[in-house]
Amino acid sequence: MNTHVVKPDAKPNISATLAILFCCVLFVCCQGPKKNFLRAQGHHIVNGQGDTIILRGMGLGGWMLQEGYMFRLGFLGQQYRIRESIEDVVGKEETDRFYNEWLVNHTRRIDIDSMAAWGFNSIRLPMHYNLYTLPVEDEPVTGENTWLEKGFALTDSLLTWCKANGMYLILDLHAAPGGQGNDLNISDRNPDKPSFWESEANRRKTIALWRKLAERYADEEWIGGYDVLNETNWGFEDAADFRGTAEQTNVPLRQFLVDVTRAIREVDSNHIIFLEGNGFANNYNGIFPKWDDNLVLSFHKYGNPNTEASIQRFLDLRDEHDIPLWLGESGENSNTWFTEAIALCEQNGIGWAWWQNKKMGINQPLEITPPEGYTALLDYWSGKGKKPSHEEALRILNQWLENLKLENNIFHRDVVDAMFRQVYSHDALAFKNHAIRKGTVLNAADFDLGRQRVAYYDTDTASYHYTPGMNTQGNRGRSYRNDGVDIQADTSGYYVFHIENGEWLQYTLNIAEEGIAQLLLNVASETDGGRIIVMINGKILSEPIEVPATGGGQTWATIPIQLPEFSPGQHRIRIVAETGGFNFKSMTFD
Repeated sequence: MNTHVVKPDAKPNISATLAILFCCVLFVCCQGPKKNFLRAQGHHIVNGQGDTIILRGMGLGGWMLQEGYMFRLGFLGQQYRIRESIEDVVGKEETDRFYNEWLVNHTRRIDIDSMAAWGFNSIRLPMHYNLYTLPVEDEPVTGENTWLEKGFALTDSLLTWCKANGMYLILDLHAAPGGQGNDLNISDRNPDKPSFWESEANRRKTIALWRKLAERYADEEWIGGYDVLNETNWGFEDAADFRGTAEQTNVPLRQFLVDVTRAIREVDSNHIIFLEGNGFANNYNGIFPKWDDNLVLSFHKYGNPNTEASIQRFLDLRDEHDIPLWLGESGENSNTWFTEAIALCEQNGIGWAWWQNKKMGINQPLEITPPEGYTALLDYWSGKGKKPSHEEALRILNQWLENLKLENNIFHRDVVDAMFRQVYSHDALAFKNHAIRKGTVLNAADFDLGRQRVAYYDTDTASYHYTPGMNTQGNRGRSYRNDGVDIQADTSGYYVFHIENGEWLQYTLNIAEEGIAQLLLNVASETDGGRIIVMINGKILSEPIEVPATGGGQTWATIPIQLPEFSPGQHRIRIVAETGGFNFKSMTFD
């Protein structure tokens, strides 16, 4: 290869140099902002091309920060207490290994690829500060910051996976130094130490962390923005205002938000800064007016009705301060509530992020199965049982680590369907491919996918746990599916229980052969009660059928019902409880 070397005594060609410089400047200027950078523009979030972007996101709760309720450990609560409990049964070395493997197994490339395939276009990363820096009290030199590579490396990997899928990554400081609220679990707060609001050193460290993150990711266009402080819940004016919902001025919170914005803007002028108010991101008294042109108001919504009135105060703030809205956290409810909440947001041009992708339980896309023997650990940690041996505890914990992996999770297709398809569709789909032949058994819990009053009807379809006087639950059995239908496990699978007057279930069938002439309903009732109507393709098949008393809720009896001759192809059958009071296990085609 020939290389032209300019000798030290050679005279430079000034004209040529200026021409090259001019071309370089022109090239850079013509590039403009990168096309994928998000920014606030009026009431909307837009990309570099000016296209409005509706963020449809999922939070990674439980990965960098465990909250006890996610793993049936609500009696322990904070992550540091969970860690202490694990150390008690297996020792410090094995506990350190457990948490290292937890970070490796819980969220991997396959999880992000899957979420992209389901329809999500963004990820919210709830960060624990202790993966990025030491606690204030552990710093070798007071006032300085030790940076830990682990948190930054995990974030880098996650960003790489997001970029590969064209997904935005929003960084969320969920656990700030000292803890930012009186709800201790959310921020892994130790109440025996100074909180975030009681320690200037904690606030300085937090601002330094955000400056470090912004410096690292300033030019990353798939970073969607910085959610700088999750869910403050603190009474600044009145300590008795435990949740910060009555606060009128929020002076310390506004000052922090202004200070952290200033530090970020010293190194990063590209990214959105998401603002969360007091009272779990619901109280914005005193937070405005704006101090930056690239801010988004992030509110959180749980357990209240999905009406325009429920978000009106945020719509008013949007209009008053010309700022976009983002529902930065929601979920922990039934599919019906999910569909209604997302529809409400999107009808108002608001993006959203759900909480969370996986935990133990049914109301998220992925369910972590408790390891065998897990109850023994819970009993010991809660003071109800004896201490398991080191070997047994280690076996349980290692199985828990394996169960974290997506391929070992239970995928709740119904949740994803409710969050995407059902928001815009009133059609029902088969939950499973019910290819019906003589002898086929169809489980009662495998009713169609779809909205309430489309695939099923239940009198109690969601939980309004933050709305006084609305004591509803959704799926009372909290198993198998996240629709409003009450489903419970037994030794051979699942059955539908707590059936009330007028409730019904629909099944889309693929009749695969001729000659099917009888339907056998498997039902149970402790006392005489219940009348069933069977409908085929929208027509009532016969007079109501009495459900006999079987002597127990899982003592099953068979009711034979004559069917019209089915031609092969698609048909719909609906089982209607004219009067409830019985349980429904399955139906067999004969």
